[in-house]
Amino acid sequence: MNLSKALRSVCAASIIGLLAFNAHALFDDNEARKAILDLRQKVDLQQQRVEAQQQRNVEDLKKANDDNAQLRRSILDLSNQLEVLRAEIARMRGQDEQLARDIAEVQRKQKDVAQGVDERLRKFEPSKVTVDGKEFVASPAEVRDFDAALATLRKGEFAPAQTAFLEFIKRYPESGYRPSALFWLGNAQYALRAYREAIINFKSVIAIAPDHVRSPESALSIANCQVELKDPKSARKTLEDLIKVYPQSEAASVAKDRLTRLK
Repeated sequence: MNLSKALRSVCAASIIGLLAFNAHALFDDNEARKAILDLRQKVDLQQQRVEAQQQRNVEDLKKANDDNAQLRRSILDLSNQLEVLRAEIARMRGQDEQLARDIAEVQRKQKDVAQGVDERLRKFEPSKVTVDGKEFVASPAEVRDFDAALATLRKGEFAPAQTAFLEFIKRYPESGYRPSALFWLGNAQYALRAYREAIINFKSVIAIAPDHVRSPESALSIANCQVELKDPKSARKTLEDLIKVYPQSEAASVAKDRLTRLK
């Protein structure tokens, strides 16, 4: 009976111990599950945070790519605008250069027109000329006609030269060329053997311009005409007067030689 009681006591103690052990084990398992759940929550939360961060990173990367693309587009637009601006500057510079050329061309044409006008005016405006040491004012027409008549005489065309000088004297009776024109007219007539007409014109030179450089030569030419007319007496008188009036002239030296031969 005591043994049975003791055995029951032992069994009861064992059961109580077993129950205590199972309770303790059950308590540890709950704690473990709770710890696992907490850990899972932390992992999930960390995973969510990681995923959220990754999402933000993706969004930031996408935004950065978008910004970069926008920046590239802006740079491209600015580059295009710069090229357009350069082209516009080049066009404007080209217009400026063309405008400068146009202005220069207009100025050149104006200068040419002004020069042309001046030249045309000079054709009609009198100017100073010097002939046989005498300075006077002559119209362009006088200069032209006198030079043409003299050129004809120098070519040996004496008849046309006589006509040209006669017309010149008639057209310009007050011309400063008159003494020279009369002198060369007399020379043309002398060549044509029109001695009397030549004498008249040589005498006219001396009469209207006794101090003219051609006057001594005119006196010598008169004597030559008188010799050709077989009038040595008149020729001698003319030569003597020449020597008296123009003693320092070259014609006076020639006259002295002629007088010696006439004697």
